[in-house]
Amino acid sequence: MRAGLAYGLLGLPLAFVALPLYVHLPHHYANTYGMPLATLGALLLLARLFDALTDPLLGRLSDGLFARSPRWVLWTGAASAAVLVLGMAALFFPPASVRPYLDTWVLIGLLITYTAFSQLAIAHQSWAARLGGQPVWRAEIVAWREGAALIGVVLASVLPTWLGWPAWVTVFALLLGVAWLCWWWAPTPSQPLALAAAASHWATGLIHPWRQPPFRRLLGVFVLNGLASAMPATLVLFFIQDRLAAADWQPVFLATYFVAAAASMPLWLRRVRHWGLARTWLAGMLLACATFIWAATLGTGDVWGFWAVCALSGLALGTDLALPSALLAGLIAHQGDQGRREGAYFGWWNLATKLNLALAAGLSLPLLGALGYVPGHTAAEGLRALTWAYAVVPCVIKLTAAGLLYLLFVRHQPPSASPHAPRS
Repeated sequence: MRAGLAYGLLGLPLAFVALPLYVHLPHHYANTYGMPLATLGALLLLARLFDALTDPLLGRLSDGLFARSPRWVLWTGAASAAVLVLGMAALFFPPASVRPYLDTWVLIGLLITYTAFSQLAIAHQSWAARLGGQPVWRAEIVAWREGAALIGVVLASVLPTWLGWPAWVTVFALLLGVAWLCWWWAPTPSQPLALAAAASHWATGLIHPWRQPPFRRLLGVFVLNGLASAMPATLVLFFIQDRLAAADWQPVFLATYFVAAAASMPLWLRRVRHWGLARTWLAGMLLACATFIWAATLGTGDVWGFWAVCALSGLALGTDLALPSALLAGLIAHQGDQGRREGAYFGWWNLATKLNLALAAGLSLPLLGALGYVPGHTAAEGLRALTWAYAVVPCVIKLTAAGLLYLLFVRHQPPSASPHAPRS
């Protein structure tokens, strides 16, 4: 427990900043500064594409830092943490003098902030993968990180409303400092003798994961499932505000969603012991699909119905958070790359995550604007487009991901297995 907490606590401030960075920020600039959806979508698309494309490079940087010493990872993480706090303050509190150039300010601020956030997140993910262990242990150590992350998301979902953004930045800085100090007490990854030699072949190591067919298959499932999750994440505040007319309930909905996800972690881990990692992930996907189909039937005033949707989809979220990374860690070990190339794998892994977020914001927001949806308005045509983009289209994508997961990972495995990789 102590080891898991020392390692996993950093997940709390990273998630604490992720929700405002990826969910609140677009809504904040659209409502507070009147930035058009098309402009906002284009800026987010550019920044998130940059963020995604730099992740593999940051992954190889992480491998190089681990090759020197875990202390190099920790001190570089401290520098990234400082930049991250300054970047968030700049994004949410732009000086009056830059208001005429707000689009440029936002773009530069996002580029710097995303880079600091990504470096810290990739190093933290790689640290856990380098610890190794059996499938259940891998799931448990990731669950500590993701469980702390869910607490961070719950706090991030309610503190801006209760205390305002200035207090949020202060709390974030304090949490990040405490979590970084705890990271020093986490179990330290071993350093195989071959590590330094592997790290020296920088370009070869960068593309190495793509040479592994199991990684490509797992990444394909992960990308589709992530896109299905990124679209509702981008649109949820608009859906609550305009489709449900329940803006006052926003903190309750978000808190319910993430509390349910945190509560589901022990339940899903228990299922992993019997079903294996992939089969348990599949169950979570199917639960999410059933829940969001229900969400598509909701309308103005359906507060309790959407509260139930948040609770059930939060339960399903538990599998998305803990199990894919555990599967990847097992795949890395199965391919003989443990302790050598975790950063490269997680760099590409995070690139996929960021591309999903970029596509969700860069495509869905301008498309909704073209289809007649305007934030704060309730025209029937616009609300219909919002409902389809928030609930129906993501279900179709997630069902496709579930089908691939079954065909590539589950179909040939006994229920009690926890495969490292799909059958060749």
